[in-house]
Amino acid sequence: APDPTTVAKKLVSPLSMAVAADGTAYVSQNFAGLLTAVPPGGKPKVVFAAPKKTEVGAVSVGGGLVRFATTAKKDARLWSMRPGGSPVEVADLWKYERTVNPDADQAYGFTDLDAACLAQVPPQVPASYTGIKDSHPYGTAVRRGTTYVADAAANAILAVSPRGKVSTVAVLPPVSVVITAEAAAANKLPACVVGHSYSFEPVPTDVEVAKGGWLYVSMLPGGPEDGSAGANGMVVKVKARTGKVRTVATGLAGATGVAVARNGDVYVAQLFGGQVSRVRHGSTTVKPWAMVKMPAAVEWVGGHVLVSANVLSDPPKGMVLAY
Repeated sequence: APDPTTVAKKLVSPLSMAVAADGTAYVSQNFAGLLTAVPPGGKPKVVFAAPKKTEVGAVSVGGGLVRFATTAKKDARLWSMRPGGSPVEVADLWKYERTVNPDADQAYGFTDLDAACLAQVPPQVPASYTGIKDSHPYGTAVRRGTTYVADAAANAILAVSPRGKVSTVAVLPPVSVVITAEAAAANKLPACVVGHSYSFEPVPTDVEVAKGGWLYVSMLPGGPEDGSAGANGMVVKVKARTGKVRTVATGLAGATGVAVARNGDVYVAQLFGGQVSRVRHGSTTVKPWAMVKMPAAVEWVGGHVLVSANVLSDPPKGMVLAY
């Protein structure tokens, strides 16, 4: 990658980002509950502030509107806003999760252990369970008026019509990992689980629209984030019309953002890998592209790659870089 320029700095957890046609970057400051606009060459300006204890994220733009989501305890909503205007609620995503729960029948955890071994699994590790009711919209993308939502807690890709009707595009498959002796020891699991597979929740973190009706999705599997169970993040693509899922790349350390260039190259932020990686069009090989400290969001806009970096620093020193 070429050397970047700094677009914005001193941000609090900038986990999501989108760029409008006029070049304005809309950046979420998730844990501060803020949506910030950064005009080309200008200073960041807060354009929306959520109530206390409410997260702001899942930013996208399309059709002259900015979409974003708010998440609080037992509450998750999708909003739209015209630049300079006030937000309008589009859909109640928690209500949809509460009534539909798309992954209710999906099995997670160990699926082939006998009762004696299951009883030895420590209580802090969910041994065997199905999808719970929870919603955390983490990424959005817009195509022809429909907003696609990567719901990190629902483990699903949702579609929201312009009138606010919510439907399920796809329930993402669990991420199956064979537990090694090293992983068992690191996570204080009994020896009887070694060699058995654990199905982690898929946890979609971003969604982008690409050619052919495909949605590209980054996934950060629910589980140990210290690498003790391996680098299990991945990028998949989902057919928007049918929900068909195909794997694009695997072996990622915290895939938190994805972007697709005009030529089909895929850029993915590895939060715990300290880099933005690139997967060439038609390839499954992941190669380092730019070394970045704690990257999260990545966007491809008109030949430029924008990346939010240093997103979990303490004290907050998040920034947006343009390559």
